[in-house]
Amino acid sequence: MIIRPASPDDFDAIWPALRDVFRAGDTYAVAPDISREAAFAYWIGSARATYVAEVDGVILGTYYIKTNQPGGGAHICNCGYVVAPQARGQGIAAQLCQHSQDIARGLGYQAMQFNFVLASNDGAVRLWQKLGFAIVGTIPKAFAHPQAGMVDAFVMYKALVGPLAAFERVTG
Repeated sequence: MIIRPASPDDFDAIWPALRDVFRAGDTYAVAPDISREAAFAYWIGSARATYVAEVDGVILGTYYIKTNQPGGGAHICNCGYVVAPQARGQGIAAQLCQHSQDIARGLGYQAMQFNFVLASNDGAVRLWQKLGFAIVGTIPKAFAHPQAGMVDAFVMYKALVGPLAAFERVTG
């Protein structure tokens, strides 16, 4: 598998996985009926960087990096990840997350924060914790889940550089 920068031309291959995840309405706080154009703007247009994972020319996953907050908060990034249905359970999300951390450091970010990880998304919560992210806050009943009703959302955080990141590598 290679992970490479996405180009706008890759969106035709990215869109089906994004569309299906967004339409399901159970992991991302995105309108389930988001248009292709709006999804492009969200995933590629407003991102600082977008990457794809591919095997033999087939895109199996994607992620974006965005600055989490402007100004004084610009040293922390935010990322989003989607893996194609046929590629789930193969460790691709973990590889994408690890890759994104290296890219984020290269872009000068000192930390990564996930703003809205649904408590009902057990697989993501477990994976992010395994990769060193801590739950630093809980937003009660933050998301109207189509099956589970109102669910909490977690804010998850990981230092990427500096003394805290070194501490996390030693103790994690």
